[in-house]
Amino acid sequence: MKKRRLFCEISPLAYKISVLKCCTVRRIKDFFSHERFAVEKSSEVLPYVIMKHQSLIRRTLGDVDPVLQDNKAVNLEISAPKVSGIIIKPGETFSFWRLVGKCRAKDGYKEGLIISKGATSKGVGGGMCQFTNLIHWMVLHTPLTITEHHHHDRFDLFPDFGRKVPFGTGTSITYNYLDYRFKNTTSADWQVIVYTDDKYLHGEIRCSERLGVKYHIRSEDEHFVMENGEVFRVGEVIRSCIDVKTGETVSSEVIRENHAKVMYDTSGLDIFDEDRA
Repeated sequence: MKKRRLFCEISPLAYKISVLKCCTVRRIKDFFSHERFAVEKSSEVLPYVIMKHQSLIRRTLGDVDPVLQDNKAVNLEISAPKVSGIIIKPGETFSFWRLVGKCRAKDGYKEGLIISKGATSKGVGGGMCQFTNLIHWMVLHTPLTITEHHHHDRFDLFPDFGRKVPFGTGTSITYNYLDYRFKNTTSADWQVIVYTDDKYLHGEIRCSERLGVKYHIRSEDEHFVMENGEVFRVGEVIRSCIDVKTGETVSSEVIRENHAKVMYDTSGLDIFDEDRA
């Protein structure tokens, strides 16, 4: 049976109409949700650094045009100050898109790498996923509650190159209906600091209070498996909470089960049969 096309796939105009509808629905939902979004920024930093991370801006990503990487650096340089310094008070929600806004060419944004329908493409403002990847990785090391997080589900698009975080901890965002959000469900104030230099996107997440626990995120049982003639990357991502004083594990949970089709050359991989125990 021939697969029925979605309305957004009929034509470019239909796609634009669908996007407009999704953006409008998001605004209506936010209006009636009575959610308190973080809006206050401060040039003064909170005293305790809970997590620091840096992400290489120009990375080796298969045969991706290096110009798109240079443009991504521009896009991140424009957007970082819109987030940096934001204070998330108890009960408030951090929304990436409400802070950054729409990435438009007239505001200086350039065409960068984007991922759509399991493939790479280009679009104005490309590179914002790297921004939310950084924020998400830092938030995973806190007791903050992630309330909206979308994945690049089902696809492993690029071979590992200097990977420093577990596969499956990335994000997928689209203005404004696929957002990255977390809520401050603690009694302390939190702050996100981000900035760029020639090589890296830098981030810090700070708190007004010292934490009694720390968090560790790791991959477990990650491997490649052949299923019906196709190679998949599978495994789990585990998040452990550890007591700072005793070093004992307070809790441990699976935060992600990966099953992603490998989209690059698999000739150099160790691949198991699908009946691997």
